[in-house]
Amino acid sequence: MLELDDIQSGVLNPRPTPYAATYIAFRFDEPAAGRELLRRLCGVVASAAHPMSPAGDTWVSVALTFQGLCALGVAQSSLDSFSWELRQGMAARAEALGDTGESSPEHWEPPLGSAAIHVVITAVAPDHDRLEAAIGRARTAYESLAGVEAIWRQNCHALPTEREPFGYRDGISHPAIKGYAGTNPHEPPLEPGELVLGYPDELDPRPAIPQPEILGRNGTYVVFRKLHQRVAAFRQYLKANAKDPAEEELIAAKMMGRWRSGAPLALCPFHDDLALGADRARSNDFSYADDPIGYKTPAGSHTRRTNPRDTAVAGVVRLHRLIRRGTVYGPELPAGVLEDDGVDRGLMFGFVGAQIGRQFEFVQSEWVNGGDFLGLGDVKDPVVGAHDGSGSFSIPRRPVPKRLHGLSRFVVTRGGEYCFMPGLRALRWLAELET
Repeated sequence: MLELDDIQSGVLNPRPTPYAATYIAFRFDEPAAGRELLRRLCGVVASAAHPMSPAGDTWVSVALTFQGLCALGVAQSSLDSFSWELRQGMAARAEALGDTGESSPEHWEPPLGSAAIHVVITAVAPDHDRLEAAIGRARTAYESLAGVEAIWRQNCHALPTEREPFGYRDGISHPAIKGYAGTNPHEPPLEPGELVLGYPDELDPRPAIPQPEILGRNGTYVVFRKLHQRVAAFRQYLKANAKDPAEEELIAAKMMGRWRSGAPLALCPFHDDLALGADRARSNDFSYADDPIGYKTPAGSHTRRTNPRDTAVAGVVRLHRLIRRGTVYGPELPAGVLEDDGVDRGLMFGFVGAQIGRQFEFVQSEWVNGGDFLGLGDVKDPVVGAHDGSGSFSIPRRPVPKRLHGLSRFVVTRGGEYCFMPGLRALRWLAELET
């Protein structure tokens, strides 16, 4: 059984809808200051068993970069026991992630991807007032602490439409693990070690975790990515490839795998269904096995790529499942506007899982930016793939498929970090380190 009282609340709880969120990155000048920051934050971070609010919809989470663990004075033997990906950092892994060209680290928003970030605090709540209350508790932990500086912050919020900037309902799917419910009734629960360290995973009854055990157990890895979305360019592309607004919406649905409402093509392939899209139980109650060609949901669509479910693919889907969370930053581009207004808008993307390489990096490199697993060659994800203006996408239909060409990069990486989110006992252990 999962030890919920030792797992940070933000690991397992899906974000509320609507929501307000903020991400704050810190640097500390010496180990003692970092340890004191963690000691104070121990009283702010709630467990999955006892979240800050009765509904479990408000929480503060704390994660550390590898540079932060080093700066705390963690022993080298412990540092060497963390995942290779964490030790290298996201910037060093950029090419494999498709973060090239304008998405490459030299173009990232500073200080993202640098050695300056040591600690990242995330706060999530259903509204601004409760978010400020949560941040207020954290603020008392760091504001008057010498040697600790907040060096970056990103505020996020639900848009009035409660959709992401491209116009799609977000935050729909959540994997089940043994002892914790998910959203897809067709998916057998994953072994808990796929998402939380210290438990059996799908491959190993005793997978390796960071050492000593008190440090690794009930922790997990977290990936933060700031993703700028070119909303006007996306709208222009849809318009240029459709004969009327209805076909624009159909193409948008085929590229995503869901209608903008969140209704899956697998259940309503010919028209949107607002009621289905709003029903969180029904909108995830489907599979792909009855649609091998992709007449309903194209095999290369975003949602089918990133969670193939029971699609026949090369490999084992369950080994690459992960928790995804997205929160919107920036204002909405008004409906119907086709010109870029120059405003930065997009998603703060979060991944939670026990295997950065096998989960997040595999999905990003092999499923998003490659198509071999589906027999599609080097065709990339039509929505978030690292396109260069020559990308293509095929929509199966009778008698001949519709082929889209000239896909460009609609999503540009502005930066990110690989982090370790310790369990609560590990957080206290780190706060009491002696060097």
